[in-house]
Amino acid sequence: MEQDLEQRVAELERRLTALERQDRESPRLGDGDFWALSGLKQQLAEAGEAGADGGVLFTGAVRLPTGEQYEWQYGAFTGTLLEEEGEDGPDDRTAVADSLAALGHPVRLRLLREILGGRRTVAELAALDAVGTTGQIYHHLRQLTGAGWLHTTGRGRYEVPGARVVPLLVVLTAATP
Repeated sequence: MEQDLEQRVAELERRLTALERQDRESPRLGDGDFWALSGLKQQLAEAGEAGADGGVLFTGAVRLPTGEQYEWQYGAFTGTLLEEEGEDGPDDRTAVADSLAALGHPVRLRLLREILGGRRTVAELAALDAVGTTGQIYHHLRQLTGAGWLHTTGRGRYEVPGARVVPLLVVLTAATP
């Protein structure tokens, strides 16, 4: 009996060691060197004066549950982001505030996640629990469409525009505590 217990403990230790080794060898997002940051710094250095105050970069390669794939990246200089007015004047900053405000409701966030997951019609969305009445769903969809997070594709179908999929996921990532 004691020998059997020793063998079982030895086998468990062997398995644990193998799992730990596998965990160390498997690349995980966020581990390793700062390859994206290094590339950004190089771009900023090449930009000269415009990049002197730094900048931000966000990028993504995404496959949605629907099978759709998107690759996207965007960078901006710090000075541009901190200006009182955007490139298009004060209306540009209002549009940014409106875009973020549209995401400021838990039902809208849920609707966006469900649409990214493949539920694209009001009927499919209305079948979900805790999203409200059909009228409330239409109200939320109008808010998201007006802010550019959604568009209609005909026949009452909604989708997140391809150019907004990665930015939406970046915003969700940035807002996650």
